[in-house]
Amino acid sequence: MLDRLFIRKKIEDFLLEDIGHQDLTTENLKIDKKVEAYLISKETGILAGIDIATVALEIIDPSIKILKHRKDGERIKKGEKIATIKGSGKSILKSERVMLNILQRLSGIATNTSYYVEKIKGTGVKILDTRKTTPGFRAFEKYAVKIGGGYNHRFALYDMVMIKDNHIALTGSIKEAVKQIRNNISPMVKIEVEVSSIQQFEEALSTNADIIMLDNMEIDEIKKAVEINRGKKLLEVSGNITIDNIRDYAQTGVDFISSGALIHSAKWLDISLKFK
Repeated sequence: MLDRLFIRKKIEDFLLEDIGHQDLTTENLKIDKKVEAYLISKETGILAGIDIATVALEIIDPSIKILKHRKDGERIKKGEKIATIKGSGKSILKSERVMLNILQRLSGIATNTSYYVEKIKGTGVKILDTRKTTPGFRAFEKYAVKIGGGYNHRFALYDMVMIKDNHIALTGSIKEAVKQIRNNISPMVKIEVEVSSIQQFEEALSTNADIIMLDNMEIDEIKKAVEINRGKKLLEVSGNITIDNIRDYAQTGVDFISSGALIHSAKWLDISLKFK
């Protein structure tokens, strides 16, 4: 789970974006009574973000009572109550949109990820996300991937080296790029190199890189790279991965498959808030 302080700071910003200086509708209605409301799933999927989303309620009104009936990672069904909320009607209305946006988005990503995970079940390959995330929302989206059974690739530019095609073009060669970086960073930091041909793969194999990404390569080329590699480096496949072809790639013998589609192509799970 993400750090509580981090979550609170993010959601405060989300609430400020939505409410601004005033909720013109809610503040000008006479609805001060205490009410009971429910978070209800309108379709089947994997729940993610229930503990994150409800922080919006806690920030707006610490007196609100929240009873969670389901937890992250559980499969929820259409028509199922996810949580019961009791407290000020005004406070719930102010929190509603931010809370639902988070819950629907994260549950959608977790559900989408679970489909990919199921497709490669039994192959031993791990499915990874990418940095193709929504600005300001990356930590939550990557959390949802984990809830769906996937794994996180590097979080950002600062926690792992990835030498891509443009780095190689500007440096001159894969060997030179790996050499320069390895001489300047901690030996504890992993280096990954992106390659798009067998020739580049063989060059990367001769370096101190830890992981080689086979980017947009055909299945036959990937199988050849696996054979040449013989377990020397960890191998990752990326590019043009879909739910329909992912198992074909997983059966080549690589270690990881990364796909931005886990996040950027996920459909929001339909979840609503209803008053009793």
